[in-house]
Amino acid sequence: MYIVPEAAIADLITPEASFDAVEAVFAAMARGDAYNFPVIREAIGHEDALYGFKGGFDQSGMALGLKAGGYWPHNLERRGIINHQSTVFLFDPDTGRMAAMVGGNLLTALRTAAASSVSIKHLARKDATVLGMVGAGHQSHFQLRAAVRQRKFEKVVGWNYHPDMLPKLAETAADLGLPFEAVSLDELGAQADVIITITSAFSPSLMTAQVRPGTHLACMGTDTKGKQEVETSLLASATVFTDEVAQSVSIGEAQHAVADGVLKGADIVQIGEVINRTHPGRRSADEITLFDGTGVGLQDLAVASAVLDIAIERGVAIEVDF
Repeated sequence: MYIVPEAAIADLITPEASFDAVEAVFAAMARGDAYNFPVIREAIGHEDALYGFKGGFDQSGMALGLKAGGYWPHNLERRGIINHQSTVFLFDPDTGRMAAMVGGNLLTALRTAAASSVSIKHLARKDATVLGMVGAGHQSHFQLRAAVRQRKFEKVVGWNYHPDMLPKLAETAADLGLPFEAVSLDELGAQADVIITITSAFSPSLMTAQVRPGTHLACMGTDTKGKQEVETSLLASATVFTDEVAQSVSIGEAQHAVADGVLKGADIVQIGEVINRTHPGRRSADEITLFDGTGVGLQDLAVASAVLDIAIERGVAIEVDF
């Protein structure tokens, strides 16, 4: 088997390659060529941590495996390491033997950003010029960098529960050549053509009345039962897309709208259908589109497989008997 350490990942994968891998696996899911296994995600009763497993099998890409990891909320302040920690395990689909162990921290950030970027490519208005960012944590910087590859944004507006974190997001925007303005949520909604929400909140911050017609939203923070970033009526007024419907209604942003009876699982569209052109996607300039990015195991397997191929080709992968 091969080992690709976390420290090697940054030199092996690009945002573009991550985007291609995620877009391809979303398309495979919609065709029925790939499927995810049920998610296990639990509070372990230690360090306030959430830990779990996401896995699946992509027959078109021949990727089989799982990602193990979770969220340790005190890591950064206590240990100087990021709060999200994970590892991807790949198996040979022909034999079931262990094929590789790949560091999953950077890959998780890249695949999450790639998912929202895929949604912007396929669902946002072509004339979108203002990007709104709700959330300014570690993942928001990856989201911002990925989003600007899909539209000619002229400005970024941002809001965060802790405003002192916004200057770092402004620095990322400046690195991308874009002006940044810290605003209220009312102002953000009034200006933004595309809004990315990337918080770990358990109550909504963005309300329906704050979102203009024609806006595309990528809700990327809700991946656990109980989390919520936007008002449920916003999903009722939008056309809702997702990576996987089963996760959307159980642990994604749609869980609350479905529980409130304002949305049905049958109303939610897999983003892969838009990629495969079996669904038209956005139908009008005034339509509100919302992507519920729950984060599926197949995303992790897709980017990890891409990394492994590059690592083997470059002689960076560590081969061990197992």
